Amino acid sequence: MRCPLSVKNKRRVLCIFPAYTPSFGTFAHAYRLMGRVRAFMPPQGLLLIAAYLTQSWQVRFIDENISPAGAADFAWADVVMVSGMHIQEPQIHDIAARAKGAGRVSVLGGASVSGAPEHYPDFDYLHIGEIGDGTDRLIARLDETVAPPSEQMRFETKERLPLCDFPIPAYQLIRLDRYLIGSLQFSSGCPYRCEFCDIPALYGRQPRLKTPEQITAELDAMLAQPSHPPVVYFVDDNFIGNRKAAREMLPHLIAWQRKHGYPLNFACEATLNLAKQTEILTLMREAHFHTVFVGIETPEVDALKAMRKDQNATLPMMDAIRMLNSYGLEVTSGIILGLDTDTADTEKRLKAFIDHSQVPILTINLLQALPRTPLWDRLKREGRLIGDDAGLESNVRFLRPYDEVVATWLRCIAHAYDPERLFARFAHQVEATYINRKVGPVRGKLTINNLRSAAVLAFNIVFRVGILSDYRRPFWRAARKALRRGQIDAVLGMGFVAHHLIRFTREALQGDHNASFYSARGRERILARQEARLLRRSA
Repeated sequence: MRCPLSVKNKRRVLCIFPAYTPSFGTFAHAYRLMGRVRAFMPPQGLLLIAAYLTQSWQVRFIDENISPAGAADFAWADVVMVSGMHIQEPQIHDIAARAKGAGRVSVLGGASVSGAPEHYPDFDYLHIGEIGDGTDRLIARLDETVAPPSEQMRFETKERLPLCDFPIPAYQLIRLDRYLIGSLQFSSGCPYRCEFCDIPALYGRQPRLKTPEQITAELDAMLAQPSHPPVVYFVDDNFIGNRKAAREMLPHLIAWQRKHGYPLNFACEATLNLAKQTEILTLMREAHFHTVFVGIETPEVDALKAMRKDQNATLPMMDAIRMLNSYGLEVTSGIILGLDTDTADTEKRLKAFIDHSQVPILTINLLQALPRTPLWDRLKREGRLIGDDAGLESNVRFLRPYDEVVATWLRCIAHAYDPERLFARFAHQVEATYINRKVGPVRGKLTINNLRSAAVLAFNIVFRVGILSDYRRPFWRAARKALRRGQIDAVLGMGFVAHHLIRFTREALQGDHNASFYSARGRERILARQEARLLRRSA
């Protein structure tokens, strides 16, 4: 549904999504292998707001991960709307400055401002919380006037719009073929209370749900575009936060796949206890789920209990990973260093976990305390929060020496993404995971655009990875193993993923990237690159 208000004035709304700081998980180095791809994933939240705005208002959408908003865009707009996460805070402030410079009223919503509104005094209006009554009051205010208010105004949602009333995100405003993967939301909220996570505070512990019909309608909207990503990621905080709902939705997803000839593969994020849900795993395999991101965080059981992540300790971790692999699910793991429970042995145990688990992709990151988390509250009481102006890799005063924590991170990513080890883990997946995936008809993927994209990717993988790179030998060892089993998609996937991970790791070891995704250090590089692109566009 759209906003139910009756408005009197026409408005031009410029929606801008800020650029991300480079990280392991955004795969930026892989984009040049993909032809048209320029960004990781469409921003669901801001596309949802764009779809909710009253139909009489014109909306222009710019994702600055693809190209920055220019002076002409700001000149066109009456209102500039922005949404983002904590990791994007400097880029969010940069957009506010550009909007103010153009004399345009600015609005900020999303996870970061909802968690820490005090960080954003430079915006005219703050939208706190999800879509709901606060959104309607904001729209009514913008209908009344687009002059900047004399002082900042906040609109906080008290009554949230039910997810079953959410509109289809405004995919018509973007080109999906510019993204590596698509995005889809089924539920919001998570029942667990992990100490470092802000999801329960922002979205609640009782997962709220869309209907299966909404999910398939959004997939239809993606397929309506001439070209779209081959993989769609369920952005739910925990795909099995409501196990009954997931179990009931999956047959609808399977029916949709059969109807359209299996045009997509799916990925999601879930807790490790998904391994105990064999009925759901069977349905996920049938629906062509190929990847699950699991916040493993640490292989140390005592550390999991200290951070209130007991759900990861309900069954042996290696057994859980093997169970997920047996249903064709490749595990991607989140790992945190700098925990209070870390010791001199943590590095050795993490390296052993990497080698033994055979998880190919691990986003290894330093602990960062986010506002509205139990971790933030505890560290604040203990006087262990550090301001961004300290220029450190994290805002946490670690119990172990800071330099040693950062050095541990460097040694661990060097170990994980050594090409020989990385491709050996991919080679293991060929027989442990990929062979267990359901093979469906390919008619849904046989489009001219898909074939053209596959040809571009195959050429670049063979040329840039298989011929030019200094890690071509381990690549071909893993590739030959996959090719013998007819797993051509696996060869292309491991090629472009490994290319990014190896390149990013080498840059990080040279000091070009941060050990914490949320660190303020080095983000000026993003803004400098945006400024250079703007200058080129105006030249």
